[in-house]
Amino acid sequence: MPTPRIAVLGGGSWATALVKIFNDNGYSVNWFVRDEVISKAIQTTGHNPRYLSSVSFKPKFNTLTSDIHQAVSTSDIIVIAIPAAFLHDAIDAMDNDVWINRKVVSAVKGMVPGKNMILGDYFNQCRGVSLEDFAVISGPCHAEEVAMEKLSYLTLASQNQQLSHHLCQLLGTRYIKTISSDDFYGTEYAAVMKNIYAIASGICGGLGYGDNFQAVLISNAIEEMEKFVQAVHPISRDIKDSAYLGDLLVTAYSQFSRNRTFGMMVGRGYGVKTAQLEMNMIAEGY
Repeated sequence: MPTPRIAVLGGGSWATALVKIFNDNGYSVNWFVRDEVISKAIQTTGHNPRYLSSVSFKPKFNTLTSDIHQAVSTSDIIVIAIPAAFLHDAIDAMDNDVWINRKVVSAVKGMVPGKNMILGDYFNQCRGVSLEDFAVISGPCHAEEVAMEKLSYLTLASQNQQLSHHLCQLLGTRYIKTISSDDFYGTEYAAVMKNIYAIASGICGGLGYGDNFQAVLISNAIEEMEKFVQAVHPISRDIKDSAYLGDLLVTAYSQFSRNRTFGMMVGRGYGVKTAQLEMNMIAEGY
């Protein structure tokens, strides 16, 4: 199989972590970073100055661009790590033909604003991407621990099992273990929901609720998640698998969870805008 041409869209911490994983496996990346200053800084210094700045990149491994059309049109596999809130605006001007016959992989954990769609439905119904060409990257996995090369697991979900197995090979490293799944609807909806639960968990922490209540909150959250994803896409699945329960736990409890952090600030009395400005990161659950 020829070496795939991979694009990563986004300049945040998760995009940066994904580029690191691909690079560690010897793959070059067409990396779209919207901010030209940041893009040039990465190219010049080999570090993202804004996110995961400890990670080093070799210039020969990556082609940095602030032209999203260029990144997509010159790649076979498109990994999207742009926060859902900004996705439609980022690609709105692009012709739908540019997506056809390319593999589109979502690393996004949110709904497309104004469309009320997860990315799989959005790219299929609005951009003409076949569901056979679509996949989802799910956790439990925080970018900060990828940067530190802490042992982590990723679930690659697609109804095209050949695609999910191929992505497992591309992303599996010494510190990243991969799991293949055919439940891209369930994993994508679960990824959206766990961010909302994590904000609730953070709010409770900010209000001074203890571990006893947090345990009740999260145990009820996983029950609700199971009922919801089963209603949306009724197949045989084990909600205790890492893509569902594991991702919920790490997002609800981890110090690196931006959704939990956002909730903590709201619980302590911060206004939403103030919390967003102070975090300088997107809490997609909001």
